[in-house]
Amino acid sequence: MANHKSSLKRIRQTKARTLHNRYYAKTMRNAVRKLRAMTDKDEATKLYPSIQKMLDKLAKTNVIHKNKAANIKSSLCKHINKL
Repeated sequence: MANHKSSLKRIRQTKARTLHNRYYAKTMRNAVRKLRAMTDKDEATKLYPSIQKMLDKLAKTNVIHKNKAANIKSSLCKHINKL
């Protein structure tokens, strides 16, 4: 166990941030799964901008890496174009 007040606070902050980041990462993964499961091109095209925005925000706040966001967006575009 930590001995300093500052390290105790850091532990509390880390727990809160981890919960927050885990929630948004899971939400992003579910949205990506939902889009990949779609078979209708029009619906997928309508959903894509909101997922793209979500990925960009998560990359900006370092929840996911910016290259990962770019890779996911690219693969989703490929999926939509195949439909």
